Amino acid sequence: MSTTEWFTDISIDDVAHVGGKNASLGEMYRELDAKGVRVPNGFATTAQAFRDFLRRNDLVEQIDRLIAEWDRDDVDDLATRTRQIRSLVLGGTFDPAFESEVVEAYRALSAEAGVDHVDVAVRSSATAEDLPEASFAGQQETYLMVHGTADLLDAIRRCYASLYTARAVSYREDMGIGQSDVALSACIQRMVRSDLSSSGVIFTLDTDSGFRDVVYVTGAWGLGENVVQGRVIPDAFFVHKPRLAAGFTPLVGKQVGAKELRMIYDSHANRVTNERTPQEDRDRLCLDDEEVLQLARWAVIIEDHYTHKRGIPTPMDIEWAKDGITGELFIVQARPETVYSQESATTMRSFNLTGTGTSLIEGLAVGERIATGAVRRIEDPSDMNQLREGEVLVTEITDPDWEPILKRAAALVTERGGRTSHAAIVARELGIPAIVGTGDIEGRIHDGQVVTVSCSEGEVGHVYDGVVDFEVEEIDLSTLPETTTAIMLNVGDPSQAYKNARLPSQGIGLARMEFIFASHVGVHPLALTRYDTLDPATRRAVDEIIVGYDDPTEYLVDKVAQGVGTLAAGFWPRPVILRFSDFKTNEYAGLTGGAAFEPEEPNPMIGWRGASRYYHDDYREGFELELKA
Repeated sequence: MSTTEWFTDISIDDVAHVGGKNASLGEMYRELDAKGVRVPNGFATTAQAFRDFLRRNDLVEQIDRLIAEWDRDDVDDLATRTRQIRSLVLGGTFDPAFESEVVEAYRALSAEAGVDHVDVAVRSSATAEDLPEASFAGQQETYLMVHGTADLLDAIRRCYASLYTARAVSYREDMGIGQSDVALSACIQRMVRSDLSSSGVIFTLDTDSGFRDVVYVTGAWGLGENVVQGRVIPDAFFVHKPRLAAGFTPLVGKQVGAKELRMIYDSHANRVTNERTPQEDRDRLCLDDEEVLQLARWAVIIEDHYTHKRGIPTPMDIEWAKDGITGELFIVQARPETVYSQESATTMRSFNLTGTGTSLIEGLAVGERIATGAVRRIEDPSDMNQLREGEVLVTEITDPDWEPILKRAAALVTERGGRTSHAAIVARELGIPAIVGTGDIEGRIHDGQVVTVSCSEGEVGHVYDGVVDFEVEEIDLSTLPETTTAIMLNVGDPSQAYKNARLPSQGIGLARMEFIFASHVGVHPLALTRYDTLDPATRRAVDEIIVGYDDPTEYLVDKVAQGVGTLAAGFWPRPVILRFSDFKTNEYAGLTGGAAFEPEEPNPMIGWRGASRYYHDDYREGFELELKA
């Protein structure tokens, strides 16, 4: 029996044979190439080869015994036992026939690339992973830039060992999956040189509201592990599916991420390493608009294929990479999304603050929940046993190594990371509110301090001091009565559009542009048209906001257009009625750079408020920007 299988011979029906990741790659390579979806070629070792490896090295009974005697309440005991298991696996030897098959397949892949030893990525593909009900996000290891047969065989052995990390064993336990029921297949795939360009993650829905009419693309410079593992805040883009299908270019959201690190290949040391991203790269997007739209088109093709294959709607979680040598885009992984695909489309659960508090920390909200608990700051996974049930875990980075204790936490707060990191995915699966990418937290909260973590107020999450009252409301939308009155919503903040679009309504009856200015723009229009007149301090403040835009006025046009576009995308094809801004002068003055351009009025409710602003020469440039947007 063959112990390796080429992607051309694998389909999605082969999960038990080659694991979820490889089954998906084979399915896409075979079925979607004709539709333009580009997947790097490769091959897989089989699950049977893994089981043969365990038996050949007399590991089955030893592993079963170590796991059976594990104290389920002791994280340190789990770490010790899994470390022993990995040591046993790493000391094992391969069957010579298996080694020969792997080497022969690797030489054929190298010949296809026109080189003696092609660089490959070696990924773990477990037989119970990437299922609609369980992602196994980041539980096993990936090895990049593997070169030569000796390194390849070593990477396969290390993939085998990674089936027994503490986080993987704990996750299977949480999901009710038998430890001995899971086998591991290794994915050997031609390496995409994204270390010289960019890579990231795509979801075919909005990850926080579950809204399914958008594609959510994230990316950063370098190899994709930094995005996947949550080490950086990536660039983010939203594309509206229905208008994309109609031939439009509906890029309705675009945000420059911090992209603090980039993972590159150090040829001198022959290893992958992380380095600080140069500031000029941090300040620019890692994809241009057409590349985002191309990835979105592929994502929709993949989602449609899986939906047809499974017979039910199947939102997807996809990884992409751009080759820095050829400039080509590739899809390197795809799996069913595991949170909103399991939820009823007719049920809406809403968390709402009923009290008020002082916001101590802000970051990117993951999910839409609220939780209260005492702060527990933990710097290193080796100290994770310090976390007590119901505490708020605070740490630098969202990493899958924390998974064994996440089920204890009431909430998660991290200084780095993005909404599409593996740990954020697992946090959603466990129903834990998480705030990521807060920046340095030092001195702003302390161990034992009771806080309220709120992800219910849009894209920005808040950590409030003390206990802030909140309520949870669950609505079965299918039971709401129809009304004879046509109800339209009043929606001002675009970040709430995808969530509120689920409410039964005939559209948006009032979208106020000044709210878009406040939530999306933050700068006074005239501070952008008259940028050269600003004092140095104000100019620095404006520069921090308009990162990624060479033309200050284009920043306003783009952000307002995206804000309006997000509202329209959320409620499409229902109408959205937009009212141009009617900020009072004191409110406009509160925008960055606004004080220099707003008159002081005894009663800001009249005077310049409303239409009079638009026919006044002192605001003409601002009005023209609104029209352009």
